[in-house]
Amino acid sequence: MANKRPKGLYWLLFLISTAAFVAAIFYHWEYLTLIIPFVCTYFVLALDII
Repeated sequence: MANKRPKGLYWLLFLISTAAFVAAIFYHWEYLTLIIPFVCTYFVLALDII
């Protein structure tokens, strides 16, 4: 039996983290690289690659 994962939640978290990433670029936040793992992880989970 395949487990159903909450893809909608992962897409929402991906969009939020992407918005935070864009805002960090816009405001020149020095900890910009801390957001990148969240963007990548939630994108992969939303596409159900893992």
